[in-house]
Amino acid sequence: IHPDSTAEFRQLISGTEHQVAGKVEGKMVTVTEAAAVKIKDLLEREGVPDAGLRMKVVGGGCSGLQYQLGFEDGPGEDDDTIECKGVRVFVDMKSALYLAGSELDYDDGLMGAGFKVLNPNATNQCGCGESFGV
Repeated sequence: IHPDSTAEFRQLISGTEHQVAGKVEGKMVTVTEAAAVKIKDLLEREGVPDAGLRMKVVGGGCSGLQYQLGFEDGPGEDDDTIECKGVRVFVDMKSALYLAGSELDYDDGLMGAGFKVLNPNATNQCGCGESFGV
């Protein structure tokens, strides 16, 4: 996918369907109820209840790419803002190519708690689940 302009890119990723690697995917990013509850709780604890979650893909990790999550007051100029279950998620254009159709979940199990990205575009993932490849 190589859009020629920001407007073309936004049109490509907006709405309810996205085409990635020849497959039609769902919304850009969805957030499970468990993840939304945890994000809201963390925002309250940090004292920034109106902030949003930055979801980013960067180079690194044993599989080549890794996820970064953090809180930001608002979106950047070229970000896509997704609102899901009362949570705002900010995704930059480069990361959007890798995150299309992904679901952010939170697991509080006995083997460890944390956020997990269920990404249909990942073709491989390292054993710890922290990095992926496409």
